[in-house]
Amino acid sequence: MSTRLSRGRPAQILLVEDNEDDVELMRIGFERARFAVDLHHVPHGEACMAFLRNEGPYADKPRPDLVLLDLNMPRMDGREVLAEIVRDERLRSLPVVVLTTSDSQEDVLASYNLRCSSYIVKPVDFHQFSRVVQGITDYWFTLVVLP
Repeated sequence: MSTRLSRGRPAQILLVEDNEDDVELMRIGFERARFAVDLHHVPHGEACMAFLRNEGPYADKPRPDLVLLDLNMPRMDGREVLAEIVRDERLRSLPVVVLTTSDSQEDVLASYNLRCSSYIVKPVDFHQFSRVVQGITDYWFTLVVLP
């Protein structure tokens, strides 16, 4: 049985990720977590901002409950996305989890300075990756009160 948000609908998650293998791992991870999720995917920061602002091909997309953001992407990287979200009054309340391969303390500090909600280093092992996805769903959709 799938869990749902208290509003009785699937969680809306925006995954901002340029690596298709990681996108597929996230899809599988959410399926295994047995949580009702509508997983939306964009491959870079420019598309992320268009999605969040309902521009162009994303005009009819829902506001996500959670954004999962990679840092290192082409065109507009995750740091630039975080800075843009903070500047936009309509978006700054969105919870953004940085989900990246970088364990650099500089990246961690910079991301928190740009107001990310959490910073998670992507594990390379599939079982650990599944555990991370389960932890994300358990924390963000059962413990936390979202705006």
